Amino acid sequence: MSNLGQFDSDFYQSNYTIENQEQSGNEPHAYGNLYESRKQQASEQPPSAFIPSEMFIPSGYSGQFLQPESNPDYYSQSSYIDSFDEEPPLLEELGINFDHIWQKTLTVLNPLKPADGSIMNETDLTGPILFFVALGTTLLLAGKVQFGYVYGMSAIGCLGIHGLLNLMSSSGVSYGCVASVLGYCLLPMVILSSCAIFFSLQDTFGTVLALVVIGWCSLSASKIFISALDMEGQQLLIAYPCALLYGLFALLTVF
Repeated sequence: MSNLGQFDSDFYQSNYTIENQEQSGNEPHAYGNLYESRKQQASEQPPSAFIPSEMFIPSGYSGQFLQPESNPDYYSQSSYIDSFDEEPPLLEELGINFDHIWQKTLTVLNPLKPADGSIMNETDLTGPILFFVALGTTLLLAGKVQFGYVYGMSAIGCLGIHGLLNLMSSSGVSYGCVASVLGYCLLPMVILSSCAIFFSLQDTFGTVLALVVIGWCSLSASKIFISALDMEGQQLLIAYPCALLYGLFALLTVF
């Protein structure tokens, strides 16, 4: 039993004694002082947790709670918002300019008209594609299926003229510009192939007409090239290979 009493005294060992309890009981104002100290600490803390959220809203704010105020100046000054009126037309974005197409067509139809180098030095393939399709269609109406020959000779001829012009000119020229000029100058050949629908060209009149059309095409192409590349005095040198190319198209048309 003595061991059990020693175990209890060791297990419940503490600094708190009965004397301390009697002393605290004899002091009637102990709990009152404790309450006053806690109340003073609570009054010293900032009452931020008890302030309503409406007091944090600035006085100049006119929107509703949890809803931002709309600012029209922000949207009007944004650089990424563009109106539809400021956007370019769709045909201009695709590189199709009907005014330039019409001017180039008139330049080809009138070999004596001076060419505008700023307009002719463009990679516009809208007109050439239309003229190639028109040439193949007129040959088809004349009973000649020659679409493959038309596009094949056009590609090879553009490569040859492109290499020749780069050797002759100091500024150089792009392949698209050469294809555009040669394609526009194919318009007189379309007129010749249209004549082949109604009558045969395998006679003297047809031969003379074919020679005139070849000279017409080569003269227009050489005029445009010397105007776009500033190659004055070299028109005959450029007209000769162009005449050879258009002579192949004339052979397809006549025979």
